[in-house]
Amino acid sequence: MSEEYILQVKDLHTSFFTDSGEVKAVNGVTFNLAPGKILGIVGESGSGKSVTAYSIMGILADTGRITQGEVLYKGQDVTKFTKKQMRGFRGKCCSIIFQDPMTSLNPVFTIGNQLIEAICLHTDKDKKQAKERAVEMLELVGVNEPEKRIKQYPHELSGGMRQRVMIAMALASEPDILIADEPTTALDVTIQAQILELMQELQKKLGMAIIMVTHDLGVIADMCDEIIVMYGGRVCERGTAEDIFYRPSHEYTKGLLRSIPKADGSKERLVPIAGTPINLLNMPKGCAFCARCDEAMKICLEEIPPQVQVPDGHFASCWLTYKKMLETQKAGGAANE
Repeated sequence: MSEEYILQVKDLHTSFFTDSGEVKAVNGVTFNLAPGKILGIVGESGSGKSVTAYSIMGILADTGRITQGEVLYKGQDVTKFTKKQMRGFRGKCCSIIFQDPMTSLNPVFTIGNQLIEAICLHTDKDKKQAKERAVEMLELVGVNEPEKRIKQYPHELSGGMRQRVMIAMALASEPDILIADEPTTALDVTIQAQILELMQELQKKLGMAIIMVTHDLGVIADMCDEIIVMYGGRVCERGTAEDIFYRPSHEYTKGLLRSIPKADGSKERLVPIAGTPINLLNMPKGCAFCARCDEAMKICLEEIPPQVQVPDGHFASCWLTYKKMLETQKAGGAANE
């Protein structure tokens, strides 16, 4: 393994085996995550981003299974871990913040009870030390009066406070990797900004790597070192935030950007992406996005596009990008002659 990466996902395929057939939720996802970096995974509902995160954590539903590929944590393939090894990996090495804090916290136990249980499970602290750590973590994530809060139940806290509790729980055992699955979806805009700012501060303070899973490109614009755009369980485009926002290459990425309101006050109409998300039970032979793409060509229907590197250095899996690359090479060759 290359020492520069803490996590390497290689050609990951995850399927759910249902009565209706095999749902291919993740189809050949590959990426690397370096220590202390923030990776964003974006795409609309059903694109496979959350299933990718759950595959890394090994918390798929009973019908779900990784059918191919590797998930390497410090060179060790997590998909080959025993149940005992996975318990050690979760929480201590890699933690996750789920989408909705209200459903993630148990309503019949106090905040303190749940935090202390998580700390005792993933560290060697006793109950007294775990309580002290719980108060310390709540203070770290900006929860006021932490000694009072640990005696309260989830319904007694606001949505923003519950999300902070979830972040405290995820960080209590100081993991190397934090996966945040839509951490601001249920929150209003002001609280969203506070939570994102808090995550950036904690990332700098603790030096952990973060995988940020979201459907909202605006959320990760200022946060991420690298962004992966997913559709139909595949990676459409991969590059820096600057690449994705200012030099998008895949038609799906361009569609996502056209549907974001502009902050400059312009009255330009938003353009939604036509059609509906792909049926993962019936994947097309070619590009997953071709049925909704205005620029689709015949080859898009027949063959999966290869991942190509565009001139500015980022990657896209699109036949249009491939065609432009060939035309550029041809023009360059003719000029040299």
